[in-house]
Amino acid sequence: MGTRPIQDPQRLLPFEPDARHDPPPEDMEEELAAALPATQGRRFFRLMRQLVWHLLAFLLLGAAAYILWREFHEISLAEVAEAVRAWGWDTVALALGLSASSFLLMGCVEWMGLRWAGAKIAVPSALAGSFIASAIAHTLGANLIVSGAVRARFYAKHGITLRQVAAATLFHGFSFTVGLSTLAGLALLLAGSRDIAQVSRIANPVADGLGVALLAGVLGYIVLCAVLHRPLRAFGHSVRLPSWRVAIAQATIGALDNAVAAAIIWVLLPAGAIGYFTFVGAYAPSVVVGLVSHVPGGVGVFEGSVSTLTKGLQPAALAAAFLGYRLFFFLLPLLLASLALAVDTLREQARRRR
Repeated sequence: MGTRPIQDPQRLLPFEPDARHDPPPEDMEEELAAALPATQGRRFFRLMRQLVWHLLAFLLLGAAAYILWREFHEISLAEVAEAVRAWGWDTVALALGLSASSFLLMGCVEWMGLRWAGAKIAVPSALAGSFIASAIAHTLGANLIVSGAVRARFYAKHGITLRQVAAATLFHGFSFTVGLSTLAGLALLLAGSRDIAQVSRIANPVADGLGVALLAGVLGYIVLCAVLHRPLRAFGHSVRLPSWRVAIAQATIGALDNAVAAAIIWVLLPAGAIGYFTFVGAYAPSVVVGLVSHVPGGVGVFEGSVSTLTKGLQPAALAAAFLGYRLFFFLLPLLLASLALAVDTLREQARRRR
């Protein structure tokens, strides 16, 4: 994948304590006393930030509920069931295969992230840990926190430290971000003005501008990884960026992963209803809106955003595609991951009792 072997893991860990934040013992008491008002101020701003995020989530959920009611209140369950029957078993098999492929690509990113963090682990174990963490976090929301906690539990038996788990989780998040940005930028530029005008509410000049901006941001990240060799310092820690080769791999695999996930919905829509790249142009920002909403799995918010950014699609067919997406990419993986985690926990407990 382009990763470089780590000769000295302790020196090259992505997360390292910043010694500048450790005052001498004799100055500790005065520093704590001086920092008290600042600490109270930070707590106040943290509380205000949480209130703003909760208010934003409430507003997004309310807007999504209204949009979904507006788009789908006139269709009946019989119409949705008819749209589901129109899929055919070949389409269902294709959607399941796409879902499995997406989780496999996530596993490749997981292995790269663990290697970057200095952890030594077999590829099958990394694939299993990635599937369990991603499937559970996708559905429960709070992806970084939930997936990090699941990873810490699963990888403990492999001797992987919490710092390495945190680094791998951050690596996974960056891969998803640059991958989604790459896919969205290409989709907005490749959809074509005619297709954009007919089935998307994103105006063509806006689509071109967003596409260029997103690809420029990804290119900027790769260049930064190539030229910045010293660690970035923030919040008492230093973080080293991956090599430019690894950054390119992040963008490539991340884009493929998001492209496959978007295709799950697209193949469930009637043939010819919307071009793939045009649909991705609506899918990518909707994923971001769903994540920002902090609603578990972005349920409702994601669907409302896709419905807003597309037009001319049959409401019953779109509702059926949303249901299939939630079933094949969220609920079934969640069930399998929960069972796998339970079996792994029982095996670990049995091993400790021996």
